[in-house]
Amino acid sequence: MAFTDLLDALGGVGRFQLVYTALLLLPCSLLACHNFLQNFTAAVPPHHCQGPANHAAATTNASRAWLRATVPLDQLGAPEPCRRFTEPQWALLSPNTSSQGAATEGCKDGWVYDRSVFPSTIVMEWDLVCEARTLRDLAQSIYMAGVLVGAAVFGSVADRLGRKVPLVWSYLQLAVSGSATAYFGSFGAYCVFRFLIGMTFSGIILNSLSLVVEWMPTRGRTVAGVLLGYSFTLGQLILAGVAYLIRPWRWLQFAVSVPFLIFFLYSWWLPESSRWLLLHGKSQLAVQNLRKVAAMNGRKEEGERLTKEVVRSYIQSEFTSVRASNSVLDLFRTPAIRKVTCCLMVVWFSNSMAYYGLAMDLQKFGLSVYLVQVLFGVIDIPAMLVATTTMIYVGRRATVASFLILAGLMVIANMFVPEALPPPSPDMQTLRTAQAALGKGCLASSFICVYLFTGELYPTEIRQKGMGFTSVNARLGGLAAPLVTMLGEFSTVLPPVGFGAASILAGLAVCFLAETRNVPLVETIEAMERRVKEGLSKKDAEEKSEEISLQQLGASPLKETI
Repeated sequence: MAFTDLLDALGGVGRFQLVYTALLLLPCSLLACHNFLQNFTAAVPPHHCQGPANHAAATTNASRAWLRATVPLDQLGAPEPCRRFTEPQWALLSPNTSSQGAATEGCKDGWVYDRSVFPSTIVMEWDLVCEARTLRDLAQSIYMAGVLVGAAVFGSVADRLGRKVPLVWSYLQLAVSGSATAYFGSFGAYCVFRFLIGMTFSGIILNSLSLVVEWMPTRGRTVAGVLLGYSFTLGQLILAGVAYLIRPWRWLQFAVSVPFLIFFLYSWWLPESSRWLLLHGKSQLAVQNLRKVAAMNGRKEEGERLTKEVVRSYIQSEFTSVRASNSVLDLFRTPAIRKVTCCLMVVWFSNSMAYYGLAMDLQKFGLSVYLVQVLFGVIDIPAMLVATTTMIYVGRRATVASFLILAGLMVIANMFVPEALPPPSPDMQTLRTAQAALGKGCLASSFICVYLFTGELYPTEIRQKGMGFTSVNARLGGLAAPLVTMLGEFSTVLPPVGFGAASILAGLAVCFLAETRNVPLVETIEAMERRVKEGLSKKDAEEKSEEISLQQLGASPLKETI
């Protein structure tokens, strides 16, 4: 008997599982707000150089004439964002005049920003434009570095201290760090606190998913995992609405951080995973938690009959070989685990790189950033609905592989759509945005399917270590995404080819993984290896049986092979 049979005996997918899953997924929705927050808090508005402060006409520098005389125009006829004339060129106010040969200089007196859409952003506050524009991307890279460090730290801590401790700490850390980000006034402090926020992303998402999966019977795992994806979709829509209503960046940062204090307070009620407790010899506490689950699911009598001996009878065959797992090398020691780890490294890295390459610079599409954010969120709903259906009725492997390959093909196809055509032609920016949104929807669906798939592939003994390690690869992919985008300075085809090829490669890597649909979770490394060997033995037996039947029919095995 497996542990999932015990959960079925205590009510299956009952009231406890529903409430528990809802309380864990609610913070994940607001966590998505932080993931995409810099699309709004670090938006770059139209800007141009401030006029010379010592010039007599500086008092009229808001006028169109003053702007035309002091700032050159770019190729599109807009004011040049990073250059100004050393002396006002009043002759340019006359028609048919050119500024060729006029001396220019950098924006020595600062910049004038268009505040019609964004009253304030970190770009405006610290002038992260022109020579300092790379600092904006640096801030996002620091956030992703925090996510990377958090995946390594919290993945290891959760296997040692349990799932609940790092989850509760992550809620508190995000609430404090997020509020501090909105309070302090230096760019250095902003980067430090964004790093700390990034760490909590991994602590929350990894432990929330593990707790949901480990408390959920087999038949409810697929829906629970996909609900995590829908919570991220909801978070993107919430972010678009909140950012539209709260335009100043500090108040927006504060608004999406304070709710985590509430999550911190109620998280103390959440019980620790009984699977983890049993693996670490805390049987009495595991039995207490299981009795609470039984009572909440209306199975109080079954819960009262539970003892340590009864619980052990359900998991004895799975837990007999449990040993202390203290090294990431456990993910590579045995053949079956090694194969899973290597394939998932490719999948997580490539999926993340392509996903963030599409989703983290919404201004490049030339449409309203709020509209694009909503579109990128809404597209996830039908994509994940299809993913849910295929995961339930077809399987995890086929679903993840097909979504990744489809996303890669759409990203590559997008580079053949021109950015603009003459006025009578259709709007190419809208077409490019819609196509990118479809690709992003496929990547988002595959991402959340991979979270569930990874949790099912690894045994409980090293599940958090495995998810933490593979999540590190995802964060490396997130860090690589801006670097791939920078290749566009050399050739515009390199970024879409890079993102698309990575997604297709990840889809092919998934094909080497085992299917986990309707398969009970494995508890130990030894049980995992035994399952794989038994599967190979059955396959060999079937092949031999087929060969014997062919021989009985008078067919030559050699001819059949040919």
